Amino acid sequence: MAKARRLVQENLKLVDVVIELVDARIPASSRNPMLAEISGKKPRVVVLNKADLADPALTRKWEDHYRALGFAAVAVDSVRGGGIKKVPALVKQQAGEKTISLGTAGRLPRSPRCMIVGIPNVGKSFFINRLVGQRAARTGNKPGVTKGRQWIRIGGMDLLDTPGILWPKFEDPEVAYKLAVTGAIKEEVFNIEEVALKLLDWLAANHPRALRERYGIEGELPGDPVVLLELLGGKRGLFQSGMVVDTLKSAVNLLKEFREARLGRFTLDLP
Repeated sequence: MAKARRLVQENLKLVDVVIELVDARIPASSRNPMLAEISGKKPRVVVLNKADLADPALTRKWEDHYRALGFAAVAVDSVRGGGIKKVPALVKQQAGEKTISLGTAGRLPRSPRCMIVGIPNVGKSFFINRLVGQRAARTGNKPGVTKGRQWIRIGGMDLLDTPGILWPKFEDPEVAYKLAVTGAIKEEVFNIEEVALKLLDWLAANHPRALRERYGIEGELPGDPVVLLELLGGKRGLFQSGMVVDTLKSAVNLLKEFREARLGRFTLDLP
């Protein structure tokens, strides 16, 4: 955390606007509260990435929520490129006062400078690659910028190509669970079956039809998530010797299908 904090603070001094990437399925849980503390009043564009996996109606509500807080906000699909073209315009809009002040101070106006921050596995690489595309050109070191930092020109703005990484905080077990479900935490560091059972509880309570249709279940779902997990594993043919359902494989399969939106497009955080 300390190293990530220093990296972000060093880069913040060089930019006009911060692009904060969050997971549209968990727009609150995928943020790091440290950013608000260290970024101060720096203009911010909140990008709800992976919008193609989230509930569209709730994504629109989250966009409105962040706009009400004074940020620019946009939902994007970095894999297919949806919403990406809106980002440079929002950055220019947020950096407007800064670039205007340069002109009034007698200095040559320049393109707005920005950096991208976000927790691991929020999709920064896909987002940057889609944003850069084929129109990008490295502009070299800027005057007064620490040696070795490179900038990329994208659609009239300069992007620092060493984006800051903010690590999530796990004090809240509910936040940790949502990060685990969406793949932001490595599976080696949490109990996969426990997370899958908690997810099944949520799905059975809020989207039982999605489970029935995806797994071909007729009638009511079992009330016990353990029994339900075994049922799903049986439907997928995930058996051990003796025709006993392999609940670990069933849990892994459930998380995979949830993350790929094969069960539907869901948002776990409510604005």
